[in-house]
Amino acid sequence: MRIALFGDIHANLEALEAVLQDASQQGVTDYVCLGDIVGYNADPAACLEIVRQMNCPTIKGNHDEDAAGSHSLEAMNPVAAQALEWTRKQLSAEQRQWLSQLRMVRQVADFTVVHSTLDQPTHWNYVTNRFDAMSNFSYQFTQVCFHGHTHVPRVYLKSDKVLEVPAESVAIEPGMKYFINAGSVGQPRDGDWRACYVIYDLDEQLVVFRRVEYDIVTTQKKILAAGLPEMLAKRIQEGC
Repeated sequence: MRIALFGDIHANLEALEAVLQDASQQGVTDYVCLGDIVGYNADPAACLEIVRQMNCPTIKGNHDEDAAGSHSLEAMNPVAAQALEWTRKQLSAEQRQWLSQLRMVRQVADFTVVHSTLDQPTHWNYVTNRFDAMSNFSYQFTQVCFHGHTHVPRVYLKSDKVLEVPAESVAIEPGMKYFINAGSVGQPRDGDWRACYVIYDLDEQLVVFRRVEYDIVTTQKKILAAGLPEMLAKRIQEGC
């Protein structure tokens, strides 16, 4: 079984389509969505419908939760809030209801998926270093857990201590635990604009990170045409 895990799509249709095409070419048999289907970019409804039609295990991200609700967004970053207010208007009541019903944490096969952290999944905390990851491992009851939220691919492993290892190709070894950030499809923040996702080969016990080019110019034009903040169009090109 070869599973593609992808998240932080953020309404970037061109990036999502490129990732799914690449995954198909890599012989992927199953898919898991790590949340934040919407927000920031210009195709929330289209991306949401693609994920829905895939009928794959999907968890809720913070932008999914905010887009589904009607609460004030005043406490958010102004750019993110503006994009979410716009996103709410693009989604039907039924689509927003679907987002609201997504679970925060799921177990798939023999691994766990969460958007942010296992210790407080509803608080949307960020894991940016091995010290942040330590508390998560205390709540991780499977050997491997995949997450997103920071938009930065990272791999933390726990044996006698917690270490960060390169996010490239990771062999899952007995006696260790792994907390793996799959990166972002639609808005990477590690300096590489290409869409990022992972493939987990359960038979080989191997996790491989994939970077995929997509039609970023079309995505940028859509952002500007929608009247979304110009910085969102610049940001995806800079990968930050």
